[in-house]
Amino acid sequence: MAAGAGSLVILDRDGVINYDSAAYIRSPDEWRPLPGSLEAIAALHARGRRVVVVSNQSGVGRGLFSEATLAAIHAKMVHAIEAAGGAVSGVYYCPHRPEDACACRKPAPGMLRQIAQDFGCSLVGVPFIGDKASDVLAADAVRARPILVRTGSGRTAEAELRARAVEIYDDLAAAVSHLLSAAE
Repeated sequence: MAAGAGSLVILDRDGVINYDSAAYIRSPDEWRPLPGSLEAIAALHARGRRVVVVSNQSGVGRGLFSEATLAAIHAKMVHAIEAAGGAVSGVYYCPHRPEDACACRKPAPGMLRQIAQDFGCSLVGVPFIGDKASDVLAADAVRARPILVRTGSGRTAEAELRARAVEIYDDLAAAVSHLLSAAE
């Protein structure tokens, strides 16, 4: 693993940290953390891990909410994480719609490549915890360590990926518990 990369953990947002919605999380009031997720992020922070959040947010490109509203949602998330004793080292998002064919929307690795550039490290072997096949594919593209959780869309992704070996945990708390116990 490259210098500096060992302390990073990348998390998808919707369905991993907070409840997801088919109608999109459109306001700070709609952002609600999943049970145990804030404490899991706090545990990572307590063990010296830097948490970075990546998220496809096509609701911006669809005109369902503004980037200012998205910033307010992220501010609520960061505040909740900090109140639980955690920290977030960065939040990256793609505002584009799937049909825009951009380089940043997962499964494309653009956001992950930006993280590698910003943190000055390779992402080879860096845990990337997500709930969708697109998270696993994005992790694969930069040789990160894909980890799937069954919350959010995780059970659907698990079925889609059944022919492939990928680490799977019930939720973020279980995934983090495994990561931290394996590091001891």
